[in-house]
Amino acid sequence: MTVTPHAKRGRIITVTGIDGAGKSTLAARLYQALTDAGHPSILVGKHSTEVSMDPELSAYVDRLNELVYRRDARVAQACGDHYWLLALAAWYSLQDTLVIRPALAAGTHVILDNAQHKILARYAVNERVSTRLAEQVFAHLTEPDLVFFLRIGAREALRRKGEFTSLETGHSGAEDKDFIRYQDSVLAQLREQEQCGGWLSLDVTGMDRDTVYKTASEALADRLQLTI
Repeated sequence: MTVTPHAKRGRIITVTGIDGAGKSTLAARLYQALTDAGHPSILVGKHSTEVSMDPELSAYVDRLNELVYRRDARVAQACGDHYWLLALAAWYSLQDTLVIRPALAAGTHVILDNAQHKILARYAVNERVSTRLAEQVFAHLTEPDLVFFLRIGAREALRRKGEFTSLETGHSGAEDKDFIRYQDSVLAQLREQEQCGGWLSLDVTGMDRDTVYKTASEALADRLQLTI
C-alpha cells in the first residue's frame, strides 16, 4: 500500500461480542457502507492475509493463518493453551504490522472483525493461563478509535446460531448448556474490558440486523465524523 505524504490517518473500528452476537454481519455492512460512501476502507478478519503490493509477504501471512486457523481440531488440542495463546499473538501482531498500520497511515479506514478482545476474554476464564500474560502479548496492538460491543446473552446467541463448535464451549462439552455457561462467562469478561475501554455498548437482544446497523452508522457519524 502506497502511503500518501501528509495523508489524514485512517480510523480503526472494531466489533466485539460473544459468538453469535452478529459481529461479522455488522462489520461487513459497515465496511460496505463506508466504501459506498467514498471512504477508503478495508475489512480485516481472521482470514485477511493480503499485504498490499507485496505478494511474498502476503504468502507468508497466509501460511501463518493456515497454521493458526486452518488446522485439525485434534492437533489444536494437543498443542496446549500456552502454545495457542502465543500463536494467536503472533498472528495478530503480524496482521497489525503488515496490514492494519500501513492502511491507517495511508488514510484508509479499517473495520476489524474478530479483534483480540474476545481472545482476551476467553483466556481470562481459562485458569490454566495467566490473564496477565495474555494481556501482555496483545498490549502492543493498535488501539481502536471505536469499539462496538454487541451485548447479548448466551441463550439468545445460541438461538441465533443454531449450532456451535467445541471451541465455542471452551472445550467443556457438546451440549447447549455448555455453550451457554461458557459464553456467559466470556460475556462477563468482555463487560469488564468495557469498563476500562470506553466502548460503545449496544444491547442487541431483540434487535434485527437493520436496527443494529442503523445505530452503529449513527455512532460513526457522531463519534468519528464518518457519514455513511
